[in-house]
Order: sequence, then structure tokens, then C-alpha cells
Amino acid sequence: MPAQTTTATLATSAAGASPRPVPIFLRRANDAWRNRVLYLFLLPFAALTALFGLWPIGESIVVAFTRSATALSDAPEWAGLANFRSVLSDPAFLASLWRTLFFTVASVALNLGLALALALLLAHPLLRRGRTLFKLAVFLPVVTPDVAGFITWKWLVNTNFGALNAVLLSLGLAPFPGVTQPWTAFGTLVAVEAWHNVGLYALIFLTNLQLLDQGLTEAARIDGANAWQRFRYVVLPQLRPAIAVNAVYALIQFLKTFTVVVVITKGGPNYATNFVSYYAYSKFDVALYGEATAMATILFTMVFVLAAAVLWLGERGEAR
Repeated sequence: MPAQTTTATLATSAAGASPRPVPIFLRRANDAWRNRVLYLFLLPFAALTALFGLWPIGESIVVAFTRSATALSDAPEWAGLANFRSVLSDPAFLASLWRTLFFTVASVALNLGLALALALLLAHPLLRRGRTLFKLAVFLPVVTPDVAGFITWKWLVNTNFGALNAVLLSLGLAPFPGVTQPWTAFGTLVAVEAWHNVGLYALIFLTNLQLLDQGLTEAARIDGANAWQRFRYVVLPQLRPAIAVNAVYALIQFLKTFTVVVVITKGGPNYATNFVSYYAYSKFDVALYGEATAMATILFTMVFVLAAAVLWLGERGEAR
């Protein structure tokens, strides 16, 4: 009888025991197998990214640790951290680094603020007629070729024959210094980059605004919330994913600002627009390949870390 009781007890325990957890690597392998067709379609794009993205980055990082005189030869000489020490002890590089960070902060804030305002305007119920036309007008600068658009802006702000000064002088106002003064040159680049990029961020915001839960907004309105309160406590929290995406893209875009500098200011006047990317280019142009790629590596690391931090903050905000 005790033996039978013991057997029954063990059987009951075995039947009621919870199943052993499946190891995480087995779950991931199972998920990958179920989605094998998706990964098969993604494989060509992954291969192209590795070939034309990751491989050049890796080669650039390798060059940063070699002597400039032999960097592009068949037998490059190892320089260790000499190029990085040279770059980090260069006052001009440190100044360009801080200048790049300031430009990025100003541009990200301006672009995201303008983009959100434009998106709210385009999503307003009163703007029924002509909405498609306004969308095209906002997005047109994004698809305008960089160099063509920047050359046009260079002509507009020219102090001798620019259209902007012609209008100002006809109104009896003081002429705009354009790119002849450090702060106006810096501000001009911020404005030009905003003109070129804000449309993309606005359309991302607009798409997310059209996907919002209108029931929450209506409930807040019935509860007595005014327009600002509805935006602050209902609309804005639902836009966090779009804000995170736009912030990361804008951060990457403006940290590596290059083309607008080459076309309009060439890093001047008085190095006021000499950002890291342009300074690295100028080093590369005089065959200082080791130092140029060391600057590029530092910029790449900075972009990666800041973008990852913004993404982490965005995911943390969504989890709350």
C-alpha cells in the first residue's frame, strides 16, 4: 500500500510539473527557420551592405592605424595609435569637433521643430483643399539634387549679386553678409540644411499623426483639455517612435555634414564652417591618409554612440 501511494504521488507530481523552459538559442533558431523566406529575400541586401558599407568602413579603420606615406601601398607600415594621438592633440581638429557638435544640436532642434509644426499644419482638418500640393512643396527640396540646390543657395546669399541682398536693398534694409562673416555663414548652412531635409522629417511625422488613436484625443477634448493639453499629453506621447526615428536620422545626417560645406563655404570664413568631415577631407587631399581616416574613425564612433544612445532613450521612453 505505501508503495502504491508513493507511485501515485510521483505520477501526480510528474503530471502537474511545469515543462522545462526551452533554451533561448533554440527559440531563436526556431523563429529563424519559420522566417527563412524573409531572410532569403533580405540576404542580397545584407550582402550589398557588407560589401559596400561594412567592408569600406573596416578598411578605413585599418588605414587609420598605418603611416600616411605607406597607407595606400601594398605593404603599409603599422603606426599604432600615432595618428589618433596626432589628431587629438591638434587644436584645429578639436575646434572642428565642437563646431560639428554645435551645428548638429542646432540643426536637429530646428529641423525636428519645423517638421513637427509643418506636419501638424498639413494634418489640420481645415486644410482640405490643396493638401497634396502642400505635401509636394514640402517634400520637393528633399528630392532636389544636393549640389544643384546648394549652388542656388550660394547664388541667393552672394553679397555682390545675390537675390536676397537685391530684395533687402530695394526695401531700404541693410545687406545680408552672407558667407563672408563667421556667424552668418554658420547660420546660412543651418538654414540651407533645414530647407533640404525638413520635408522628409515632416512627412514621417505626418504619417504617424494619421495613425494616431483619435478616440484618445476626442476623450481628452470631452474631459475639458484645451488644444495645448491635448497635444502635450495625448498626441506627443504617441509620436515618440517618430521622434526617435527622426532624431537618429537627423543626428547621423548633420554629424557628417559635408556637401553643403564644399559647395558654399569651403570651411570658411576663418574656419567657421570647418566641420570634422570637411577637415578630414582636407587632410586626405594633401595625402595625410592616416590622420584623415583617424578623424573619420572618431566621427564614425561618435555617430554610432550618439545614435545608439538616442535609440535607447526612445525605447526607454516607450516602455514607460
